[in-house]
Amino acid sequence: NLIEAIWLFTGAKSFRGSKDNAFVKFGEEKAVCSLDFKSGGIENNAQIEIKEKRTATFNQNKLKSAAALAGNFNAIVFSPNDLSIVSDGPSKRRKFLDTAIGQIYPAYIKILKNYMRAVEQRNKVIKDFRYDSTVSVMLDVFESEIAQNGEKIINLRKKYLYTLNEFLLSLYEGISNGKEMLETTYICSTDNNLQEKLLLSRRDDMFSGVTSFGPHRDDIEFKINGFSARQFGSQGQKRSVALAVKLAEAEVIRKKTGECPVILLDDVMSELDKTRQNFVLNHIEGMQSFLTCCDESNIQNLVGGKRFNVRNGGVF
Repeated sequence: NLIEAIWLFTGAKSFRGSKDNAFVKFGEEKAVCSLDFKSGGIENNAQIEIKEKRTATFNQNKLKSAAALAGNFNAIVFSPNDLSIVSDGPSKRRKFLDTAIGQIYPAYIKILKNYMRAVEQRNKVIKDFRYDSTVSVMLDVFESEIAQNGEKIINLRKKYLYTLNEFLLSLYEGISNGKEMLETTYICSTDNNLQEKLLLSRRDDMFSGVTSFGPHRDDIEFKINGFSARQFGSQGQKRSVALAVKLAEAEVIRKKTGECPVILLDDVMSELDKTRQNFVLNHIEGMQSFLTCCDESNIQNLVGGKRFNVRNGGVF
């Protein structure tokens, strides 16, 4: 898949959930992708080799991992799976936030990993708390790390969402042709000192075996004209919200990095009416975009750009 190959150069894994071995052609030992791109006025080259695992080079320099490509090449992707940002549970919306922030602030990835590791360690220890109160010393350590990293995560997520909203509301208004208004709110599991909240919740958590508070429990709420998009939105409205979110993500990258990201739109036209299709086709300006679809009638209103046909692995 062409846009899936492009996406790998962001340093992220497949947006389709494919495992690395799925990229290797049957009967072959490895897969290799190479990308030439311009950033900051400089010509760059990146290469990814997929064998037992992914390895990468950037301008002929070998990187520690393919994930280290993050920050060098920026892209956003929208696929049918992204409808889950609106339709599914909070974990999908948290994943969107974490992936988006990680692109423009790579240090966030390490903060998040340290946080999740501390949560897992607390979950293991908390179950023993009812039998052995001496483990409270270990809980103090883990809860301190959870609070320290958790508050950074919450602040960065809120800051990101604030910036996202600068573009999101007008984008959704354009997609809906001015007929609908979108609101977003960050829902925090705790509104006070996180470490204190963890201490007070120990007794309840020892029965459930999980940590009840922290950014791993947070959520984003989307409302269309004051009503929950998740509960009351149509399929077309939900797809429009998810699309507006991804396009706003691209604008945030442009604002924060000064570089226009590449926009990858996979089967975005299905379930959009003609007005919304026209907005997607002709109102994304200043950014290189790749849009895939299976029905040629979906792009009959395309004013500019080039069309390619992909058949049997070849591009024509």
